[in-house]
Amino acid sequence: MSRQKLLRYQKSFSLLLGLSLSTIYLSPISPSLAEKSSVLLPSDAPLELDLLTKPNGTVITANTINPQGLTTPSLWLAQANSENKLLDNWIAYPANATAPGRVDVIVNQQVWSILDYLERYSFVNRLGNVARKDVYNLRVFNYQQELLGSYTCNFQINPTLCRIQINSLNRLGLQQSSQ
Repeated sequence: MSRQKLLRYQKSFSLLLGLSLSTIYLSPISPSLAEKSSVLLPSDAPLELDLLTKPNGTVITANTINPQGLTTPSLWLAQANSENKLLDNWIAYPANATAPGRVDVIVNQQVWSILDYLERYSFVNRLGNVARKDVYNLRVFNYQQELLGSYTCNFQINPTLCRIQINSLNRLGLQQSSQ
């Protein structure tokens, strides 16, 4: 085979491979019907920051202490172990007839912004696991009331299925270079 033919074949192959990979990369992966019906989206209820300073009798915050025993969900240990004071406060809403319990976690935006995607995912996963044990879903906010992430479970099925969402422009957690 001549060198020119070989180069043409290589270019054609490279072009086809590139198109194929682009098609695979750009094609959205749609969730299955089972996944749509079994895993819930995070609650769309607004974050009620005023409850941090004026809690009512039904919510629990980082400042709530139950003299009779352990208060659930118990995020105090997670807050104490939170490196660099990432976890600042939380509001836990009890379950009602239409929804499971929900914990809205408020993080320090300065610390959150320096974490990469995997560190954010790990944080949401750790706290989500704590909340899930007490049958609570978890949402992560900053004080500007922006939803930063969530850990949402469907507690109606066994085994419980959960889903983590992290709101991030750079989903791989890679620093974009300015070169």
